[in-house]
Amino acid sequence: MQEWLKMSAGDLGRGIGAGQIDPVALTECYLSAIDAHDFAPRIYARVTRDRALAEAGAARERARLGLRRSLLDGVPISWKDLFDSAGVATEAGSAFLAGRVPDADAQVLRNATEAGLICLGKTHMTELAFSGLGLNPITESPPCINDFDAVSGGSSSGAATSVAFGLAAAGIGSDTGGSVRIPAAWNDLVGLKTTSGRLPLTGVVPLAARFDTVGPLCRTVEDAALVLAALEGDRPADLTGASLSGRRLLVLTDALDAVRDAPLKGFRHAVERFRAAGAEIFEAPVPAVSEAMGLSAILFATEAYGTWKHEIEARPELMFSEVRERFRGGKAFSGADYVAAWQRLDALRAEYLAATAGFDSVILPSAPILPPDKQKLENDGTFFASENLLALRNTRIGNLMGLCALTLPTGVPSAGVMLLAPPMAEERLLRLGAAGEAALR
Repeated sequence: MQEWLKMSAGDLGRGIGAGQIDPVALTECYLSAIDAHDFAPRIYARVTRDRALAEAGAARERARLGLRRSLLDGVPISWKDLFDSAGVATEAGSAFLAGRVPDADAQVLRNATEAGLICLGKTHMTELAFSGLGLNPITESPPCINDFDAVSGGSSSGAATSVAFGLAAAGIGSDTGGSVRIPAAWNDLVGLKTTSGRLPLTGVVPLAARFDTVGPLCRTVEDAALVLAALEGDRPADLTGASLSGRRLLVLTDALDAVRDAPLKGFRHAVERFRAAGAEIFEAPVPAVSEAMGLSAILFATEAYGTWKHEIEARPELMFSEVRERFRGGKAFSGADYVAAWQRLDALRAEYLAATAGFDSVILPSAPILPPDKQKLENDGTFFASENLLALRNTRIGNLMGLCALTLPTGVPSAGVMLLAPPMAEERLLRLGAAGEAALR
């Protein structure tokens, strides 16, 4: 049974469908692994054991009757602790929300449950999702799979590590500026940032609602497609026959500045593998990107602070100082600044789409840096601020431009390659990702 803990969600689902894997035994296997794992308390904020076993029993009966609801019916996954779960605390990694127990599941959790996925529990995360590093001195900071002394990436830190350490078949996270893709990249996983508006945010604790998105962290691109379908209650993308042959990929040179050696090595390796698989590779800047990046502080911090200012200023001592000051950065801008920035961003999004229309995907390193040391981040505020900005530097391009994005492991530990596609083009992106994944094997 231990081999189940490293299998893809799709393979587990096929095993259930073939009668080779019992959903109850599978769920018990994961729960036992969580109970026995030294890092589990740093990964899971709380385990929903009773719910998981009840859902597994129902999945077992559906499988017996030939009434499975999806390929993933009976497969156990984890949920970032900002998705509401009925009767179970949802605290978003923050002391402000300690003891908060919602009455109903988030819409995406309801959808996944209806598709037969099993909820193992809620995973740790950065406070209110406002950091790309995964450091949270208030609750817990999960370790990176490749360096136990380093952070795991945020804000979906526990979502990534639950999968990387074999404690969930997939994890559900959120991505406002990179919070799915950074932890996925740093833990050698596939991470999908969906287009804003593709998946409902009902019952999801907000950070900056105009940028907030929901997405899966998985072992394979197929798993990302299957989980996306479960989250929205639809059919998964068809990945059969996916190929890079003749695909036009644009290396975004704007995103190569300040990329450190290991991430750059992984990215260059991926580019060469894509080229060998038949892709046509081009390199160029996209001027709209640089200007949009200059609007980041106005857009992200202003909305985040506007959302949480009353809680923060009422009890500022409850928040880790570096995250608190990131929120307070939104105080520097007026409402007029914010409105003007959004108007300019809308124009820049149109410019970006026009400039990249001739390419199947824009590609870039998922993160310019490797996971930093946890203790140094806690003890050195200047280091925290600089590393956090670098960690988010490339991923937030996708959020600013309103795109969907996918990160793939490159084979270099904690170094990912990111593919960007236009809004609502997840199916196309997943097909490219499946072909890229095959090229990188």
